[in-house]
Amino acid sequence: MNLRELAEHLGLSQTTVSRALNGYPEVKEATRLRVQNAAVELGYSANASARRLATGRAGTIGMLLTADQNLLLDPHFVEFLAGVGEHLGTKDIDLLVSVTKRETEREAYRRIVRDGRVDGIILSSPRIQDHRVEDLLDLKFPFILHGRSDAVGSYAFLDIDNEGAFLKATRYLLDLGHRRIALLNYSPNAMMFARHRELGYRKALAEREVAIDPELLCDGDMSEENGFSFTQDLLNLSDPPTAILCSSTLMALGASRAIVSNGQSIGTDVSLIAHDDVLPFLKAEQMHPALTTTRSSIRQAGTEISKMLLQHVRLPHETPQRTVWPVELVVRDSTGPAPTR
Repeated sequence: MNLRELAEHLGLSQTTVSRALNGYPEVKEATRLRVQNAAVELGYSANASARRLATGRAGTIGMLLTADQNLLLDPHFVEFLAGVGEHLGTKDIDLLVSVTKRETEREAYRRIVRDGRVDGIILSSPRIQDHRVEDLLDLKFPFILHGRSDAVGSYAFLDIDNEGAFLKATRYLLDLGHRRIALLNYSPNAMMFARHRELGYRKALAEREVAIDPELLCDGDMSEENGFSFTQDLLNLSDPPTAILCSSTLMALGASRAIVSNGQSIGTDVSLIAHDDVLPFLKAEQMHPALTTTRSSIRQAGTEISKMLLQHVRLPHETPQRTVWPVELVVRDSTGPAPTR
């Protein structure tokens, strides 16, 4: 069935049917539902070329990665991408992922916008001062940021309350009597989420008048290898930490290995908390012992990001949505009272 036949079946114009199928806001909700139900019932599916002609849109959302990031090997990013793709697929929207060099990144974004290859762009791994945000604002092109930036302007973003999550986690450890609390984090000078996590940690310590020891602050890629090496170094200090707060479950996996190899017990000798992005292959509740976490699904974030961006594409003149999700603290067996020394 083609568009003309579907329109004739419904007694509507082809323009109305096309606009109803493509989410135009001026189409009444009852008409939109009637058209969508008929399209499903009768097996109608617009081909991409026809849809582009009818709507003036590419039917594609873009993401641009730099070759030095290796994000396609990062399980957190792959899980986020899965959430994005799942939702776009239900809307017959394609996802275009391109790779460029860091030195040509700005021109690559301008080229994507200029060529009309995508209707909107998802920016991931936001930097504290992110020229991508400034450039896309100047170009007046629809985009959404997964996270936040210091860039000034009205733009859509979805973030989690990283500061609140690590404030809550550090307070919990302090309530258990811990005073030597280490933080294994991504670089707070590069990424906003890492800065917010360190701010939450610092705020909790300041509330209890606990001095911050720079030796207990470690930052680098959120990998198991770094979790292991950082924790080894921490446990070899003359006054080692009794608790460790990690920015990812991968880091916590390495930290756990280091604690055990040092002949200590997790949750008794050293308490451990990590942020859990709910990765399918690494479940905090199945670790031994079960890991206390601050938890927020990065896959759900991908789904919500794609929903928000599609709405921004449809309604470009509305104020962009800005959402911060709360993060829950899930207490399990990897945390316990501070040991007496």
